[in-house]
Order: sequence, then C-alpha cells, then structure tokens
Amino acid sequence: MPITVAIVEDNEEICAMLAKVIVREPQLSCIGTCATGEIALEVLPKNPPQVVIMDIRLPGISGIQCTSRLRQLLPDTQVLVYTVYGESELVFEALKAGASGYLLKRSTPAEVIEAIFDVQQGGAPMSGEIARKVVRSFAEPTAPKETEELTPRQTEILDLLARGFVAKEIAQSLGISFDTVRFHLKDIYTKLHVRSKTEAVLKYLK
Repeated sequence: MPITVAIVEDNEEICAMLAKVIVREPQLSCIGTCATGEIALEVLPKNPPQVVIMDIRLPGISGIQCTSRLRQLLPDTQVLVYTVYGESELVFEALKAGASGYLLKRSTPAEVIEAIFDVQQGGAPMSGEIARKVVRSFAEPTAPKETEELTPRQTEILDLLARGFVAKEIAQSLGISFDTVRFHLKDIYTKLHVRSKTEAVLKYLK
C-alpha cells in the first residue's frame, strides 16, 4: 500500500508542485491539500494521512500551531515541515511542536520523496543546514541563569560532567587534584540547588 500524504501549503504553485512530485511516485499517494491550518485541522482528522507536509507561514494559525494540534489529534501521523525559513528559533519550535522532520524549500523533489519515506519509517529527515543547527545546539548547551554564579573553573567542570567525564577524569583533564574537583562540585551543587551530578547536568543542559 502506498504511503498516504497530505499537504498544508498556502502557496498554490508550491502546493501543486509537491502534489505532482507525490503523484509521480508509485509508492506515495496524495490524499488532499489544505491552504490553511484551520482547514487542515477540520479535514485531516476525517481521513488521517500517514505523513503531512507542513508549511510554517500560513494565513491564520501558523504551521507550528497546526503541527502541535495535529499531533494531539493524530498521534500516528508524521509531520514533515517544509519551509523557506531556517532560523534556529523556528526550527526548535517546530520540533518541540511535534514535527518529525524539517526540510527547506530549496530541497530537490528527490530529497522530498526520500524524506517522506524516511519519516514514515521512523527517521527524522532534515536539510543539512538544519541538521547542523540541531547538532550545534547539543554541542553548545545554553546555561540557565543559576549557572551565572559559577566561576569559570566550575563551568569547565560542569561542562565536562555533561560530556560524561567522572571526577577523576575531570581532574586529569584540567590538571588539578581530585580533592579540588570534589570541592568545586560541592560548591556547584550549592549554587545550583541540587544534590547530585545528574541534577546538576540536567540544570546545565536545560
């Protein structure tokens, strides 16, 4: 059976192009198109597609809002965001809303088809530019306000903890004694109001 796909896109030309790409692929079936998020929320639950290609900038409710509501209504439906916008904030808002993939509109038809198959099989397809932003977000965790009280050395220690280092390895990496690391850890717990390494790391990565 072909994978059923619906398109939520207000640009008629782009919508028609996507529909044509899907129709030409024997293993895919385009079961509907919607010009707004409101229409999608009304129509799609009646005939749930397996994959939804979702624009972000829609008239009325945004594609991000529509994605969030669709995921609640249709938990088995995968949403593939398809947009010209690559800003980090929008990327993470879409992913937090429940999108399973994020493609930029300059993606080729072949990349779109591949992404549909990938997302239906449990993957998380992303344009290379988007994937790099996601990777960087994990490689460079943002510190919550409480960590502003930490000294530069304590921040170094907490960063190494977040990477999986144990106290002995931290001491060796920073060229300080094991007792010094333990002293700093105790102070870190106090400043972050936590009781364990795990809680400290979670606050750091939050």
